[in-house]
Amino acid sequence: MKNKWKLAFLITIAAPVVSFFWKVKDPVIDHFGTEDQLVFADIAWLLTASCLVLLMTPGLSLFYGGMVGKKNLISTMLQSFISLGVVSMLWVVVAFSLSFGDAWLGITIDGTRYGILGNPFQFMFFDQVATLPHLALGSTIPFVLFALFQMKFAVITPAIITGSFAERVRFIGYLFFIGIFTVLVYAPLCHMVWHPDGLIGAYFGVVDFAGGTVVHISAGLASLAGALFIGKRKSPNHNPSNVTYVILGTGMLWFGWFGFNAGSSLAANGTAAMAFATTTISSATAMMTWVLFDRIQGRKISAMQACIGAVVGLVVITPAAGYITVPQSFMFGFIGAMVSNVLMNAKFLKRIDDTLDVFACHGIGGIMGMILTAIFANKEGASLLHGGWGVFASHMMVLIAVAAFSFGASYLIFFVLNKFVTLRVREEYEEIGLDLSQHGESLKSS
Repeated sequence: MKNKWKLAFLITIAAPVVSFFWKVKDPVIDHFGTEDQLVFADIAWLLTASCLVLLMTPGLSLFYGGMVGKKNLISTMLQSFISLGVVSMLWVVVAFSLSFGDAWLGITIDGTRYGILGNPFQFMFFDQVATLPHLALGSTIPFVLFALFQMKFAVITPAIITGSFAERVRFIGYLFFIGIFTVLVYAPLCHMVWHPDGLIGAYFGVVDFAGGTVVHISAGLASLAGALFIGKRKSPNHNPSNVTYVILGTGMLWFGWFGFNAGSSLAANGTAAMAFATTTISSATAMMTWVLFDRIQGRKISAMQACIGAVVGLVVITPAAGYITVPQSFMFGFIGAMVSNVLMNAKFLKRIDDTLDVFACHGIGGIMGMILTAIFANKEGASLLHGGWGVFASHMMVLIAVAAFSFGASYLIFFVLNKFVTLRVREEYEEIGLDLSQHGESLKSS
C-alpha cells in the first residue's frame, strides 16, 4: 500500500520540480490580440464567475456529505473537495492544453481537420497562457482568465462522480481515477465540443452552452460505470447524516451555477443576463415539480428531495441556458424533473447501488438537457425548431456516441486501475465507515 502512496506523492511533486526549470514560451502573435482589445467589464464578470464556479465544488461536498450516513460524511465531502487540488494541478500541467490546444489528434473530413484531442505540449505548464486575449477562445479577456474559468468546470466534473460509489471506495484509488478520467474522458470531450475546430461542435453542429455534454453527461455515465463496477454496498440503507448540509450545499450550488451558466457567455452582455434568468427559473420549476409529483405519488414532501429537484433543474438547463427564452426554461425544469424523478424511483435503476442517484440526476438530467436543447435552442441551425430534422438527428447521434464513450472509457479506467490499485475498501472498513478507516477522523472527533 505504501508504494501506491509513494507513487502518488512522486507524481504530485513532479509538477513543482519541473516547473522550477520550465521556461515559459511567449504567446504566438498570430493567435493573440493586444491589451487594447481587453474589455474590463468582461474581465470583472469572468473573475466573479470563476469564483462562483469554484464555490460549487465545496457546495457539492456539503450536498453529498449531508446525504450519506454519519460514518461516511467526512470521506464523502473530502472526495469532492480534493478535486480542487488534483484537477487544478493537472489542468495547468497538461489538461488545459489537451482540452484547448490545436488539434493533435483529429479527423479530416472534406479537406477540413476536426479535432478530437488538443496538443498536450502547446499550453503545457500554461505556456502562452498570459494576459493577452486569445482571438478564437476569448477575444476580450486575458487568456489566463479563460483557462482558469474553464479549470473550475474540469474540477467539478469528477467530483460529481463521487456520489455514485460513496461509502465504499478507497481514497488512493479515487485519486488515481480522477486524474486519469480528466485526461482520457473529460479533455477529449471538452476539446471536441468547445474548441472552435472540435469534431462535435464544428462538424456536427452540436451546441452546449455551459457543459450539459462535457460535464453532466460525462459525469453521469461515468457514475453509472463506477456503481456497476464497484458493486453494491453491504448495507445500502442509511439515514442522511445532515439534511441541513444538503440544503446549504444546494444553495451554494444554485448560487455558483450563475457563474457556471451566465459566465459561459465569456462577456458581460445580454446573453449572460438571459442565461442567469433561464437558470434560476428552470431550477425553481424543477424543484416545485419534483416535490409536488412526489406528493401525488404518496411520498411526503421532503427537504432533501426538494434540493435534488432544484439541482436537476440546474443540470437540465445548462446546455441551453444562453440559447432559449425565459418561458421555455419552465419547460426544461418541468420535463427534466419529471423524467429524472420517474427514473430515480424506477425498480430497474434501484437494483444498481448508485449511492446518491448521480446517474438519475446528472446523467439523465444532462441527457434531457441535450435533447431539449436540440429542440429549442434559439441559435441558427442549432435545433429542431430553427434548423430542421437534420440538426436534431446529429444531436441525437452525438448523444448516443458521447454516452457510450463516457460509460465505456470510464468502465475501462475502473477495470484497468483496479488491477493496480484495489478500488473497493475491505468489508470490515466499510462496516466501520470510511471516515475512520480511510482518514482516521469522525464527526465525534472533529
